[in-house]
Amino acid sequence: MTSNEFPYRFTVGAFDCLVVQDGTFAYPYPAQLFFANAPEAERRQTLRAHAIDPDQWDEYVSPYPSVVIETNDQTILIDTGAGDLAPTTGNLQSNLRTGGFDAEDIDTVVLTHGHPDHIGGCVDDDGKPAFPDARYVIPDSEWEFWTSEPDLSDLIVDEEIKTLLREVPQKVLPAVEAQLDRIDADTETEIVPGVRALPAPGHSPGHMAVSVASEDDRLLHLADTVFHPIHLEHPDWHAALDHDPDQLVETRTRLLEEAATESIPVLAYHFPSRGLGQISRSREAWEWRPIEGN
Repeated sequence: MTSNEFPYRFTVGAFDCLVVQDGTFAYPYPAQLFFANAPEAERRQTLRAHAIDPDQWDEYVSPYPSVVIETNDQTILIDTGAGDLAPTTGNLQSNLRTGGFDAEDIDTVVLTHGHPDHIGGCVDDDGKPAFPDARYVIPDSEWEFWTSEPDLSDLIVDEEIKTLLREVPQKVLPAVEAQLDRIDADTETEIVPGVRALPAPGHSPGHMAVSVASEDDRLLHLADTVFHPIHLEHPDWHAALDHDPDQLVETRTRLLEEAATESIPVLAYHFPSRGLGQISRSREAWEWRPIEGN
């Protein structure tokens, strides 16, 4: 990952936008993690077709990109990175300043779901809201699931990861409750004019995507609807961290088809580089084309 990839400025109509990096995280055994239900022979063949040696692919270094959107009268931040999850994360605040934003400039923080790598930067080192003047927004079923006793029995991950998945939201989310607005996870909801929450369940119970629209332009933030470009070719291959694979495939098919049919640029949180790209139809599925730029 080259140093000039972040922060990255672009526009959606009249909205000025910025992709800013919280850090990176090296996921071990990515083939098994990202394509948990894939037939082994087909998975190995697909990896080779992408110039990946299945016997040498020991880790996948994922970026954790947050997005700043400046509308007519609001500054919105989508997701907050992982905070102190790893030595390579927790850089959101300093990188926001590099991009010209202080924490106090953020009016609304949108949390697509309650996984640690999306909410970890909600609080500062003292456990207080990292964006003191912001309204935080999260789907209601995400709040209810992660602040109770979440059932993670369907996840194909070890107990250490399940413990992390439970502990981080139960520490972070109550800390911002006084500033938190819980929106209906099952209904498309306007967060601010031009920025809408879209139901996208499956990866987690109330996982949402975000639509950003201005003038005749649009961006579709997919969050964790997909983890890797291979998911576009094999939309039925789910990750070990996906809570409801059948529901995920329905969500993935709907959003990918919308992006391809309407030529909507997308941001995929864990994709290489900035995660910005275009989706197009390819045979019975889709393919990925990253958006290049300085």
